[in-house]
Amino acid sequence: MIRMLSLTAMLAVATPVVAQDPAHMPGEEAVDPYSVADANAGAQPFAGTEMFDAFHGQAGIDRIVDRMLDRSAADPRTAGIFVATDMIRLRRTLKEQFCYVLGGPCAYTGRSMKDAHDDIGLQPADMGALVEHLQTAMEEEGVPFHTQNRFLAKLAPMRRDIVTR
Repeated sequence: MIRMLSLTAMLAVATPVVAQDPAHMPGEEAVDPYSVADANAGAQPFAGTEMFDAFHGQAGIDRIVDRMLDRSAADPRTAGIFVATDMIRLRRTLKEQFCYVLGGPCAYTGRSMKDAHDDIGLQPADMGALVEHLQTAMEEEGVPFHTQNRFLAKLAPMRRDIVTR
């Protein structure tokens, strides 16, 4: 009996969680099952809470993501990217990703960067405009410029999985 419990506990730890229907917010569309793991966030988190605090915690991250996405959806250069996007899910998973990467008390439940962007067909110019909107949102939140650069440097390697054309 004890051996069986130990084996079950070991399997539970070793097996990634599969999201059957990770629709966590009202109105969020269901997606096909996938393995849920913080590694899907695309970057290792900063150590400590200095970066999370510099972004004014979860409330600051929420404002930054909302401003960035609002600008991106309204910008003629990037609006087309979001036409068929579940914006409720995107807002939730971006907030989780930013919180996790910034060293906050969050887990990332979204898909990997490659899987999440595979069918979008982002081009380098799209990525540039999105980063521009992120920088503006961070500025408006009062995130120091050098801190913005540290965060952008952490996100930069994801470009190879996000820009697909």
